[in-house]
Amino acid sequence: MLVKSYASAVHGVDAITITVEVNYGKGIKLFMVGLPDNAVKESHQRIEAALKNSGFSMPGRKIIINLAPADIRKEGSSYDLPIAIGILGASEQISCDNIDKYVMMGELSLDGSLRPIKGALPIAIQARKEGYKGILLPKQNAREAAIVNELDIYGISTLAEAVSIIEGKAEIKPLNVETRTEFYQQQDHYSDDFSDVKGQENIKRALEIAAAGGHNIILIGPPGAGKTMLARRLPTILPPLNLHEALETTKIHSVAGKLSSDTSLISNRPFRAPHHTTSDVALVGGGGIPQPGEISLAHNGVLFLDELPEFKRQVLEVMRQPLEERKINISRARFSVDYPANFMLVASMNPCPCGYYNHPERECVCAPGVVQKYLSKISGPLLDRIDIHIEVTPVSFNELTENSRPIEASNTVRKRVIEARTIQEKRFSNNGVHSNAQMGSKQVKEICEIDASSQTLLKVAMHKLQLSARAYDRILKVSRTIADLAGSDKISSEHVAEAIHYRSLDRENWAG
Repeated sequence: MLVKSYASAVHGVDAITITVEVNYGKGIKLFMVGLPDNAVKESHQRIEAALKNSGFSMPGRKIIINLAPADIRKEGSSYDLPIAIGILGASEQISCDNIDKYVMMGELSLDGSLRPIKGALPIAIQARKEGYKGILLPKQNAREAAIVNELDIYGISTLAEAVSIIEGKAEIKPLNVETRTEFYQQQDHYSDDFSDVKGQENIKRALEIAAAGGHNIILIGPPGAGKTMLARRLPTILPPLNLHEALETTKIHSVAGKLSSDTSLISNRPFRAPHHTTSDVALVGGGGIPQPGEISLAHNGVLFLDELPEFKRQVLEVMRQPLEERKINISRARFSVDYPANFMLVASMNPCPCGYYNHPERECVCAPGVVQKYLSKISGPLLDRIDIHIEVTPVSFNELTENSRPIEASNTVRKRVIEARTIQEKRFSNNGVHSNAQMGSKQVKEICEIDASSQTLLKVAMHKLQLSARAYDRILKVSRTIADLAGSDKISSEHVAEAIHYRSLDRENWAG
């Protein structure tokens, strides 16, 4: 007897439906074909034990299992459940009438219980697209799949529960999640706030500009000046995620297996801070079984690289293309996958190995030329993709202990950022660009026009401060963002002057 059950394979951040064909006939032994990897092949022993411990039996006759389409490699242990159900249907231990109405995924334990899987959300989206009635998956993954409406989501704990649902005998009801209600209730729930930071008003201003224009930013300063503290509060002033962005972000985290069992839809912008010992594959994604990297997990959020010069140069260089294209392509001999990577890069670094170059009170003890050598660990092309460079100075004792002066909260700053982003959305509505930082050279010329006085100021600044040529477009982009924050249609000399201030590392004499 031939029975077909349905599973799903995750490819990038999307899913492909897999047909599990189980044929039961004369002979002995179990054969599995359809390009399964070792984890799928090992399912034979898990399924046999799970069936026996769930009150069923493993047929003693010949079983052929085909995972179609056969040219797509099947990876992981989540095919256990559809294979087990197919075997039970083909051997007539259960009714087959409703098997074709469900997509099933789950790893079986030897006692018949189910372990969680990766990629439940894209699997559910594909199941709805292809018109299936419902999806059976481990209870731990049910909430993330329940984001998808018009699909019955059954979170099950055992193989026996899956059988009872297919035979129509179960008392288990589909899980229903009020996605929109939960999403809007959980927004703006941050444990950090700008009001926690005393002093550093110029750095807060730079972060506000970065958030308003989507600009990448690097903070340079001595240890203990507050670089990390400030960077961790950047997501609190970014515009809130909309439902489309939240769904994109949740899909990536679902594929990577980073969602907890009580999470349905990610409601806050992600903040990822990999350690400087991370590898290039961990940062951009890939591996034997391709997985999203840190730049994709930071999609629609912030990627924070603390102590930037301590990262291996090779690791940093692989970010150059994703910073421009806002996606990463992982190519292999048999296939290639695309992961989105639209993130804001925030980096921090000490100005030198000892950390006290340009410190107002402490003397730098580094040897001559060491500061320049330390800075040269970051390549020019990577710095070229960072719009704002700002020096962070230590906070004085008086600023730390002063309580009378009110400190602006994140919500107040966020309102100004949202207003500036709204201006940019109207400006770029037909260009496929979403923020000032994404403008190309042609758009910079059209949109960032400056008057004669601003042109003179920029010319003098580039000559006196010995700014590099690459600083020109960046200054204009940042100027446009500063003007948007001020609600100005035109870029004035004040806006250009402030933007020039944010190009510290472009000054040829900065490192001595």
